[in-house]
Amino acid sequence: MTSNFYDKVAKKFGGYAFGKGHVKHLTEYPDGDPEKIFKKKLLGLANKNKIALDAGCGDGKFAFQIAKYFLSITGIDTSKELLKIAGHKRSVLRVKNVIFKLQNAAKTSFPAKSFDVIYSRRGPTPFAEFHRLLKSGGYFIGIDIGEKDCQGIKEIFGRGQDFGQWNTSRLVKDKQELKRVGFEIVFSQDYIYDEYYASHDDLDLFLQGVPIFEDFDSEKDKQSLREYVVNFQTEKGIRFPRHRVVIAAEKP
Repeated sequence: MTSNFYDKVAKKFGGYAFGKGHVKHLTEYPDGDPEKIFKKKLLGLANKNKIALDAGCGDGKFAFQIAKYFLSITGIDTSKELLKIAGHKRSVLRVKNVIFKLQNAAKTSFPAKSFDVIYSRRGPTPFAEFHRLLKSGGYFIGIDIGEKDCQGIKEIFGRGQDFGQWNTSRLVKDKQELKRVGFEIVFSQDYIYDEYYASHDDLDLFLQGVPIFEDFDSEKDKQSLREYVVNFQTEKGIRFPRHRVVIAAEKP
């Protein structure tokens, strides 16, 4: 994913993850909401003496939500537009213990052992750099996109984020890489669930603001989207299968 995509979304919608508040949909979680599970586990690692790094902070919304649980949070991102929005929100909310920096997570300017906790919400996961940045006894926790996420619509469109990689387990791959660079896995779980969108237009609007297809175009992709809607229409709405992985690891 490119920072250009997120800059475009920020300019168009005034931030990231706008879609859930603007489109009609419902979600069914057979094994629990992975976002809530991720947040609960993250806050279980928090205390007011700890310093956290938010890798891929976007517009800062999540960092502001959890700021009171940490001594400080540093949010990094490569999207200048999202960081501008985050900075504006910080001024409005008057949150003093959250700062934002334009940084590439894979090669940051921070000294080694700068953080107690590093988290990533569908953001970058350069595990070797995270290992360098964490203090001994520190934790990484992440929620990311599983290999089967939105497989049906990607097959119809013939492209998309991680296209064709449905048989390569994201959870297994990430666990292997975390162990390789020196982490010990303390939690790992796949979550498969379904979203249902009320109409073609709701799904269209949602796709404009997420990187499933960075080049999504409502007009050019109209026929493919119609085909998907026909194939996945149910009584509950247009079924949109999702896949997330949640992992927590400790640096010994």
